[in-house]
Amino acid sequence: MTTAAKALVLQGGGALGAYQAGVYEALCENQSKLDWVAGVSIGAVNAALIAGNAPEHRVARLREFWQLLSSAPAQNLPLHWGERSFLNQWSAAAGALVGIPGLFRPRVDPSLLLGGAAPVLSYYDTAPLKAALERLVDFDRINRREMRLSVGAVNVRTGNSTYFDNSTQRIGVEHIMASGALPPGFPPVHIAGQDYWDGGILSNTPLQYVLDSFPRSRRLVVLQVDLFSARGPMPHTLSEVVERQKDITYSSRTRMNTDALAANVNLQQALADLIARLPPRLRNDPAVHALNEHMTHQPIDIVHLIYRDKPYELDSKDYEFSRAMVEEHWQAGARDMRNTIAHPEWLQRATQDGVTTFDLTEPGGAKVRRPGPDTEAAG
Repeated sequence: MTTAAKALVLQGGGALGAYQAGVYEALCENQSKLDWVAGVSIGAVNAALIAGNAPEHRVARLREFWQLLSSAPAQNLPLHWGERSFLNQWSAAAGALVGIPGLFRPRVDPSLLLGGAAPVLSYYDTAPLKAALERLVDFDRINRREMRLSVGAVNVRTGNSTYFDNSTQRIGVEHIMASGALPPGFPPVHIAGQDYWDGGILSNTPLQYVLDSFPRSRRLVVLQVDLFSARGPMPHTLSEVVERQKDITYSSRTRMNTDALAANVNLQQALADLIARLPPRLRNDPAVHALNEHMTHQPIDIVHLIYRDKPYELDSKDYEFSRAMVEEHWQAGARDMRNTIAHPEWLQRATQDGVTTFDLTEPGGAKVRRPGPDTEAAG
């Protein structure tokens, strides 16, 4: 049996992206080799830092980037100076006012006094992010295609999703910038006559692109790391309302979409299995043969990890870059991935065909969804 290709899929989520860096650190400890990394928004930045560095330097480059983002004085106040929620809000407010090192700075333009009529396209200038990416990412390495890299953006004029992929084109800093150009904070990025915004506006998770563009003739294992959970408690304050709204909006309904994608692939495989039982006269008909080729898939495993343990987070969690929160996000990602690696029984595949999803956010183990009549089992 051929070895399965391994893909890492990274959702957008701003400051929460340090969780993904922690997940990758734990993967490296296990010497897990990746063939493909795909991301949107901050997931695209993390993906570029991974694909654009030698394996032995990737964690260090991720660490350097996230320490840069959390290096401003307001983000490094001693925790004993005040109540944690106040310090977090102070960090978020200071970042919004004066900018985040390595990410953005306020746009100095008198026309902003006109409010909505200002002839500018963003509140912030993302030149600091461009400089950080050019320093920390080796784009020549990315374009040597040692690892496949795909990042998602949205065409401003058409509203359609676009993926920039080093398997089909040369990737530069502008493609990573486009994937993270969230309006109205960040400006659109102009590439080859078109303008692009953050891919999370349309779909915050690039799973569908990965499944659609991967060869059907190869086995695939996907680690999907999401930063927002569609499930959550009923809010009780205005701050909790805003936080819950962000979770629902940016989760991109990950469980529903993952289940729908899996059901679609499993239906195709079921049709292919049915075609295989036809008499040779029908099975060898050119039209039936072409249909069978389109429907047949090698097995796909989707390992779904969602960041849920967030004790100190507020409605500003996606733009709160204090060093304490960055470290806690990173440590949570490493902890959750190490916990997964320590329980290989959670990832036991019980089927030979179709898509099996492993939901690793359930308490006490994984929830497994398999193709066929018995579609769900507790891990």
